[in-house]
Amino acid sequence: MLIICFGDSLTAGFQAPTRDSPMGQETPYGRFVQDLLGCRVIVQTSGVCGELTGDMALRIRRDVVRHNPAYVPILGGTNDLGWNVSPKEILTNLVKMYELVLAGGGHPVPVTVPSIRVEGYERSREGQEWVADHLARRDELNGLILSHAASAHLAAVDLFSATVDSGDGQLVREYSNDGLHLSTAGYRVFAEHVADVLKPLLPMHCDGGS
Repeated sequence: MLIICFGDSLTAGFQAPTRDSPMGQETPYGRFVQDLLGCRVIVQTSGVCGELTGDMALRIRRDVVRHNPAYVPILGGTNDLGWNVSPKEILTNLVKMYELVLAGGGHPVPVTVPSIRVEGYERSREGQEWVADHLARRDELNGLILSHAASAHLAAVDLFSATVDSGDGQLVREYSNDGLHLSTAGYRVFAEHVADVLKPLLPMHCDGGS
């Protein structure tokens, strides 16, 4: 059974450079999903850094649907929000992808967009307002994603809730090296929540009943 994790740099597993890894690295969360689900599935990732949801919608037939996956976790919208695309427009693109997967016989798994972390934002009123605006638009988009998933009876992964600091609404520090992309620890949490959603939907045994 094939699972294709689809999205942008968060699916590709991009990590910003750090002192220990000055060239940066990639840790696609699909590797962790494969480990967690084992031989019951084959997990692939299709993530392109910098993509907007409109770009994703243009390539999903070629990179996903034609391979006939059973399940497709779809995470997109982070880059759109950075370019001030409205949450409603982002949702329109996401729904188009969900529908294309369904039409191809697969099951889309909507994923909410994680928060961001901006250190030092409290030093100025402008900084506070900027962060508050970005968090508010994430909240709006994620509410739309979860509402659509519920109305369409789609299993969804709430990555935002899994990685947010309840104290300030931002991304948990240890889950990101740059405040936007996830760290290895963050990608592992992502994978764990995807696996938790998929496990009840998968066959009990590997192919051949082993």
